[in-house]
Amino acid sequence: MTLAAAPTRRLAARAYEPPAVEIVVPVLDEAATLERSIRRLDAYLRDSFPFTARITIADNGSTDGTWQLATELASELRAVRAMRLEERGRGRALKAVWSDSDAQVLAYMDVDLSTDLAALLPLVAPLLSGHSDLAIGTRLHRGAHVVRGAKRELISRSYNAILHVVLGARFSDAQCGFKAIRADRARELLPLVRDRAWFFDTELLVLAQRAGLRIHEVPVDWTDDPDSRVAIFSTAVADLKGVARLVKDFRAGRPACRRSTFRRQVLSFAAIGVLSTLSYAALYLALRQGVGAQASNALALLITAIANTAANRRFTFDVRGSHGTVRHQAQGLAVFGLALALSAGSLRLLAAVDPSPSHLVELAALIVAGALATALRFLLLRSWVFRTQRAAP
Repeated sequence: MTLAAAPTRRLAARAYEPPAVEIVVPVLDEAATLERSIRRLDAYLRDSFPFTARITIADNGSTDGTWQLATELASELRAVRAMRLEERGRGRALKAVWSDSDAQVLAYMDVDLSTDLAALLPLVAPLLSGHSDLAIGTRLHRGAHVVRGAKRELISRSYNAILHVVLGARFSDAQCGFKAIRADRARELLPLVRDRAWFFDTELLVLAQRAGLRIHEVPVDWTDDPDSRVAIFSTAVADLKGVARLVKDFRAGRPACRRSTFRRQVLSFAAIGVLSTLSYAALYLALRQGVGAQASNALALLITAIANTAANRRFTFDVRGSHGTVRHQAQGLAVFGLALALSAGSLRLLAAVDPSPSHLVELAALIVAGALATALRFLLLRSWVFRTQRAAP
């Protein structure tokens, strides 16, 4: 996988200001239309879109001049980067970019821009606000305006009817090349999606529905590209094979999509908290042999706080990858500061009551204060440090 050099430098410079939305444009031998479409999309985002956004051109195996053109656009346009995968597959390209993204919402659209770009804001706004988990453009809603041939219309409606009957799908249009997902939900679902080609969309949506995620639908104005490179018959066969595979998987009890529910988060946080408390107690008693109570408390809390934030990031809130690690630790240390204030205050209160308490009495007072600090820490980690950030217009 290759990332264009110029955008890499720009991304590094803006490491602490990730975009609200990342829009992936998968391409395969699209040199004839790529530049016109990317410039049009870039202009729309710059002039009409109220959130910060980045465009990623995901070239999956092109053999014409697509990759060279993509790197030139990435070098020229500030909001554009290009990524190259040698293996083909739209699903493979989307999964690669989305898995590596630091954006809050991950979207994609077809390079021909068949969907009216005015639908982009209604697509991503419910995800940025936290109202929905996924959003799809639909050409099959009565509010949509679609210009395409009768053959494609029949195939699309037939395919979605099959999904409704066989898989119990409740979404209306699985194939529209205009979708978005919250990054935290993508982290849950992407490891479970097996398809790397055109069935990727359908599999993602079916798994999302089975996991109880909220899918928002946006009626779109769609003008079919008469020069589309999609092979209708082979794609339809592959999609039907994908449906059959999902039926087989579901009957065998696969896959099991784990949701980051409040209950699971509490249990995970509690388990990590117990280990952190035991580690803190051992560190405090070891340090107390050589330094004062306040210093021992601060050092023990600092060491365990860093480990605790890392563990909760991975196991409680399902945050993977390196993006945001420094920011999360910095915010975790701010939360640690509040915990330190509570525990330091408990020591001062204890000293006012008993000027010469034993080390065990000190530790008991600190554990009581720690219980209060733990509840506060969970609330702040969940609502501030690891929440899906909302973007400001």
